[in-house]
Amino acid sequence: MESRPVPVDRPVESGHSNRLSLRQRFYLLEVLVGLGVTAHHFFANMWRHTLHTVFRVKSARGAVTIQYPDERRPYAPRLRSLHRLVRREDGSPRCVACMMCETVCPAHCIYIIAAEHPNPEIEKVPERFDIDLGKCVFCGYCVEACPEDAIRMDTGILEFSSYSRAGMIYTKEALLALEPARPDGTPTSPVPIPPDMRPS
Repeated sequence: MESRPVPVDRPVESGHSNRLSLRQRFYLLEVLVGLGVTAHHFFANMWRHTLHTVFRVKSARGAVTIQYPDERRPYAPRLRSLHRLVRREDGSPRCVACMMCETVCPAHCIYIIAAEHPNPEIEKVPERFDIDLGKCVFCGYCVEACPEDAIRMDTGILEFSSYSRAGMIYTKEALLALEPARPDGTPTSPVPIPPDMRPS
């Protein structure tokens, strides 16, 4: 014997219907309301800019457009930007190839190959340390997981691109060459240019 679903009587809220009225189906009123809001903001900003520019009323300021890349907004100190590897005093990477950052990375974009360090007090050193920025989600888990504070995301570099996927893989040498950003968030290191974007 088949069991049939038993209909459940649900109380319908007063004033609520599953059917749309004719006015709601055409969305005409909603489109006009949206155009009105846009026009209100446009003309209000236009009036404030006119007062500020033409009539020299200093208190009236409209919406400001940042002329990027000539002008930049100050970045927050906690902004996660391009990764860098921290160096020891002798110039070698502080990383001990413990694989914590590679393990914790949700995007699996960090690749490490460990090797023996010449100094017997340091167990390992990364022979290869690559970050595939095409996969990276900039979550910062690698920075939080590192017990040696060897990887940081404080370069202030946000503009990096490549014409190929291979150009988005940053090697140990490229990551060691980067420096931390200034206190206002502007980068001190030049933006690394992948080989496929260099002029020939």
